[in-house]
Amino acid sequence: MPTAPIRYRVELHDLHAHQFRITLTVARPAAAQRLSLPVWIPGSYMVREFGRHVFRMEALQGARPVTLKQLDKTTWQAECGTRGPLTVSYLVYAFDTSVRTAFLDASRGFFNGTSLFLRVEGQEGTTHRVSISGLPRGWTVATAMRREGLAHVAADYDELVDHPFELGRFWRGGFKAHGVAHEFVVTGAWPGFDGDRLVADARRICETQIEFWHGTRKPKPPFDRYVFLLNAVDDGYGGLEHRASTALIARRRELPQVGVTALTEGYVTLLGLISHEYFHAWNVKRLRPAALASIDYARENYTDLLWFFEGFTSYYDDLLLLRAGAIDAPRYLGLVSKTLNGVAATPGRHVQSVAQASFDAWVKYYRSDENTPNATVSYYTKGALVALAFDLTLRREGRGTLDAVMRQLWVACGGACVSEADIAVAFEAVGGRPYSREIASWVHGTADLPVPSLLEAFGIEMHRDKPGFAAALGLRVVESGAGILVKQVLAGSPAARAGVSAGDELLAVDGWRLRRLDEAQQWLVPGAAFELLVVRDQRLVTLTLKPDPTPSHVLALRPAAAAPKAVAALRRAWIGT
Repeated sequence: MPTAPIRYRVELHDLHAHQFRITLTVARPAAAQRLSLPVWIPGSYMVREFGRHVFRMEALQGARPVTLKQLDKTTWQAECGTRGPLTVSYLVYAFDTSVRTAFLDASRGFFNGTSLFLRVEGQEGTTHRVSISGLPRGWTVATAMRREGLAHVAADYDELVDHPFELGRFWRGGFKAHGVAHEFVVTGAWPGFDGDRLVADARRICETQIEFWHGTRKPKPPFDRYVFLLNAVDDGYGGLEHRASTALIARRRELPQVGVTALTEGYVTLLGLISHEYFHAWNVKRLRPAALASIDYARENYTDLLWFFEGFTSYYDDLLLLRAGAIDAPRYLGLVSKTLNGVAATPGRHVQSVAQASFDAWVKYYRSDENTPNATVSYYTKGALVALAFDLTLRREGRGTLDAVMRQLWVACGGACVSEADIAVAFEAVGGRPYSREIASWVHGTADLPVPSLLEAFGIEMHRDKPGFAAALGLRVVESGAGILVKQVLAGSPAARAGVSAGDELLAVDGWRLRRLDEAQQWLVPGAAFELLVVRDQRLVTLTLKPDPTPSHVLALRPAAAAPKAVAALRRAWIGT
């Protein structure tokens, strides 16, 4: 006899109190049926304790109340003494505008299943059905989850929580990329938003990526439909990948406007986010680390491969913008420069490898503090440079490209788990030699990558520019009308040697009141020591700060005006003319 589906009814219970009511129906519960809510959402590697927003949970079998015993912070046991369907009702507070959780007010609703849907333990492989009620007049629903009649249907619990939902009145546009329907949903855009331009650019990005993975001859992506859910806000940025959709958040001023043709930095950032999350439909959702082969929603799922799944995706997100024609080569090199400078300004790159950073993501990456740049490195940005180093190395050796490595992995492991050994095998298959030495140094080591020399071999010049005043001192500050507050002090910098601490308020330099830190350059002698007056815990403290005589520089990458034919050919094959 087929197992009856697990059913959820999502009711917009109270828009102003930001409450969803969830009614879960289990047709054939166990005598002691355990129910649990995830503590994290795949793709965002931090325990977020979604159970803290669940309250007023009640259970019935028919008209009989059922005892619910809470076993831990996120697990309950229903004592089902008799046969018959179990109905569990509970409220979920939803007021987080991020892409990771749930939100509800009078203007829109949004949720991920990990925030709302209790897992019926022992029946995770059963069909799950979702119905939504209480939508205000004019509201509609957007999701990639398959619809049957009035309900949305998932094959199992993993699929159920891998389809976010957007609710409300929103702009919708669509396109086909190699015959596959794609939908773009935008909430919160300004009047005059140019949806046609966004859709056209997204289509080029998607077509380029489908061809990247599957070639140009009748390519078929691993999904039948794809949905972009974009929430435009005053200030915010981020994305979260899913098997056939992505949830995005961006500043509304970064969206294209009708009649404005300029390619702004903000719009390029948005296109890069779209490219990044779409690439994940292959690299992490299908090609995935062994730790995510069977997801444990109750605790951390450790992997030391995020340098590959996030870092290599970060390399390709901008490179595929270039190949799609969304940006040109100078703009692309500017983005590479930004990544290089960001990693170079992180002392933690000599403390933590990208493999260690991957493993530590659960407690470090999403919980940054004043010491983060001194003790850690980003597996996104340094991982992107590792990918760049591998790509340029393969191309210079004339054996292949990183593209070929990625496709080799897709053919060998698509839809399956990927280990570091699998990655090494793919590199050797394409490059014709083992790359164990590079993996040991670049992935598991903390030395600087040979990116500058590799770029030089491709006819890319590195122009050195002076850093800003704060950067030259080793300070990251927040300037506002309330003052200049030190956010972080970089290890080994002039500010660190002088004793400046995070949390200090900078008041004056050599007796002159500061409004902005850069003002001090107008009266200071370059390279000379100066007195810095700070407020620390209500006390005035005077520090003596001696700038470095030769501060580190920031790099700007540009194609060499004249390059040997062989070098120009390498560069052209990598980034075009």
